[in-house]
Amino acid sequence: MCSVSRGRWRGRVTEHPITGAAALRESTTGARVIVLGRQGSGKGTQCARLSTRLGVPHISTGDLLRAAIAAGAPIGAHARAYVERGLLVPDEVVLDLVAARLAAPASRSAGYLLDGFPRTLAQAQALFEVLGDRAADVAVEIDVPAAAVLPRLIARRVCDDCGALTAAPEGWTHHLACPACGGIARRRDDDTDEAIARRLALYDEQSTPLLVWLDRRGALVTVDGLGSPDEVFDRLLATLEPRLAQGRDYQRTGTFRGPRT
Repeated sequence: MCSVSRGRWRGRVTEHPITGAAALRESTTGARVIVLGRQGSGKGTQCARLSTRLGVPHISTGDLLRAAIAAGAPIGAHARAYVERGLLVPDEVVLDLVAARLAAPASRSAGYLLDGFPRTLAQAQALFEVLGDRAADVAVEIDVPAAAVLPRLIARRVCDDCGALTAAPEGWTHHLACPACGGIARRRDDDTDEAIARRLALYDEQSTPLLVWLDRRGALVTVDGLGSPDEVFDRLLATLEPRLAQGRDYQRTGTFRGPRT
């Protein structure tokens, strides 16, 4: 594994005071979905909608990191140094945050929708080693070319009060009024042009072996992320719902019904 051994992460999950990996492996009441894609691909928007549609908690590693930083937690201070430079946070930090979140009762009883995790092959191997094949019913990549996400990220503004995302007009460099609550929507500290370029390059470098590995497991599907949010959501549902239905059949019978798409 890259910066933290799978054995160490297995310990973080299995020894968690709330629950353990065995309980997570046995929980079959909710879907377990991984959502992948470049920053700016619309993952956050689509994950929020999918979470409501599927009735599972939306677990965003970006939100977990920002919450840890805002809380002044030691792990947040460690992460801040990377975030402010536009670098990807090391595996050991991300794994600590995710292990604690997956150990929560909601993840056991209702499943989960993982947004931004696993980010690397090493993280995926750790997840599946600890939780087994039920670590994910399906992994979906929202495919948006880098040339399309770059202007989205440059235009992205986040409300200080409600956290809503909005887009600035082309060429606009200042903050905006939040259309949701009237608060101030600003560019995130880690959304400088240089930081965005570094993150996109790192994503491409690290995601390629991850996507190949998930595909070889038969877990990966890809959805075109270009178009309106409604169009992309319709494509996601058309791809995910039949696959999740197959997963439910597998849980009941031990055999997938029909081809795996």
